Formats: sequence, structure tokens, C-alpha cells
Amino acid sequence: MRYIDIRSDTVTQPTPAMRRAMAEAEVGDDVYGDDPTMAELEALAAQMTGKEAALFVPSGTMGNQLAIMTHTSRGDDVLCGRGAHIFVHEVGASAVLSGVTLNPIVSADGILYPELVAAAIREEDIHCPPSTLLCVENALATGDAVPQAVMEETCDLARSHGMHIHMDGARLFNAAAALDLDAKTLAAPVDSVMFCLSKGLCAPVGSMLAGPADFIARARKNRKLLGGGMRQDGVLAAPGIIALREMTLRLGEDHQNAALLGDLLDQIPGVRVRRQKHPINMVFFTLDAPEEVQLTLQDRLLDRGIKANGRSEGEFRFVTNHDVTPGDLGEVARAMRDILS
Repeated sequence: MRYIDIRSDTVTQPTPAMRRAMAEAEVGDDVYGDDPTMAELEALAAQMTGKEAALFVPSGTMGNQLAIMTHTSRGDDVLCGRGAHIFVHEVGASAVLSGVTLNPIVSADGILYPELVAAAIREEDIHCPPSTLLCVENALATGDAVPQAVMEETCDLARSHGMHIHMDGARLFNAAAALDLDAKTLAAPVDSVMFCLSKGLCAPVGSMLAGPADFIARARKNRKLLGGGMRQDGVLAAPGIIALREMTLRLGEDHQNAALLGDLLDQIPGVRVRRQKHPINMVFFTLDAPEEVQLTLQDRLLDRGIKANGRSEGEFRFVTNHDVTPGDLGEVARAMRDILS
């Protein structure tokens, strides 16, 4: 049975071209630095983000944590958004691995504006840890992209206080598509950037961390410390190259499908879709329905061949991706209408 899977864009399957590339990849030993396919991927990632060098990591979480570990010293204060992935979804790794304090900033729309960052920077006092790193996100977990002008102002403010800046760009290329800018432009204000190959870009495994050459050299050693040294990893780099060269060009389709799904859901009585200013491939909505219906919606959709996540913090989230068609979204809307009626 074929399921319509709108839980996340992490569920995308590698394309036939990716599977062929994996089987045919020229490989070496990456710890020795002689896997040519991985070298090609890392050079391509650096070029596309406008950075000197890049490093392949198994996951976005590892990429973010390597950035924190490499930018900071133990006891430092790291600023981030209250809804940031490093604060909410990375298992407290910053404290465990790097010995730093996360200083979460509350923002009504999730965007870290300069005045919010300025107010959060710790004063120079014997009692206070130094604020040395700002972690920003683009796109946000809210399904919105951060306007470039705001990002530049915020990064300028942080840099004026001597801080390094890391961008969690898990969906960097979605943000680029939403803002009609290239990834290099979005990453220009920050020192380092992480982006995922395994979300909407369809690669089966991996993320990239990019930044200055000396930073990436230190991050590579820290990756080894964490057990992330890999051998013939060209089989993972091969689909990553296709992801960057080809799949980044089609993300607008996922955004269009998300807009279509939002419109279809908005027509259903009891569904209230939250609209974003610069939307990517996510549709957030609430239900005006009995609690029993809300708690069982996930199971009822599964009975109709639709995989979706349950409610989280009062909202539902559907995510479009490469493997979901406009026709599938019509099926989702019909199932929602039947369930809610």
C-alpha cells in the first residue's frame, strides 16, 4: 500500500538517480582525506554557501553541536531563539558536549530582532558568563523564512559585541526559495552555517557544516572526537551532490503545494490555517473540533492511508515534499473533510 506521508520532509525517499550514484560512487577513506566523492560534495557545499570550506556530518544535530563546540569555550553563554532546534530538540547536547549555557530569547514570531539580541547579551561582570555565540535559524521551525535585511541587522549587532554567529539552516534552500535569494546571500552574514541534505533535498543521510577553513579544520577534529570519522562515505556524498545540484532547484514546487494544501484546508469548516509572511513547505492549523476528534485525527488519517503527526502545542503541521503530489493533497483534504464532518 502506498501511503501519503505528510509528517515531515525528512521522509523523502532517495531518487532513482541517487540510488544509482550511490552504487557507482568512487570512494576512498575519508579519515585519510582521500574519498574523492566526499571531497567534491564538500567543495560544492562551500561554494554554494560562499564559505571557504565545508564538512559532511551524519545529522543536522551533529552539525549544530560541532559549530557550538568549535566556536565556544566551556562556560560561555550562547544566545538562541526560544523555539530554536538547538534549545528544544537537541537533547541538551550543548551542555553535555560543550559545557555552555543556552540563553533562549522569546520572540512573538520567532525572529531574533536586533533589539531582542541586544537585551539578551550578558553584561561584563564577574558573575556573568560571556556571551560569545549567537545561533540564528533560517528557515524557522514555524514554517517562515527570515527576511534578509533583518538577519543582516541582527548579525551586525551581535558582531559589534564580538560574538560569533552560527546559522541553523536545516532548510536553508527552502528559505532561499521563499525569499527569492540564493543560499550564498542568506549565509553571508554568519560565520558558519549548517544545512540538511536529508530533508526536502531527498538525500538519504547527512548534513553539511560550512565556514572558514580554520574553523572547519577544528570542526573536523571535533567530529572525530564525537565518533563521526567515516571511511568510504562517498556512497553518502554521491546523493548529496545530486541533492545540491538538482533538488535545490525544485523546492518551489513543495512551497506551491503547501499553499494549495493550505487553501484546501481553509475551505473545511472547523479548520483554521495559520498564514506566514514568507512561507516554505509547511502548513500549520488548529481545529475547532471536539477533543476526541483532535486526539484521534492522526489514527483516523492513517486509516485512510495518510501518515501525519498529531497535535503539538495546540497546532497540527502538515509538510509537503518531493514524494507528495497535488493529487495526494486533494486526498488529504477529502479525508479531513470526511473526518471532521
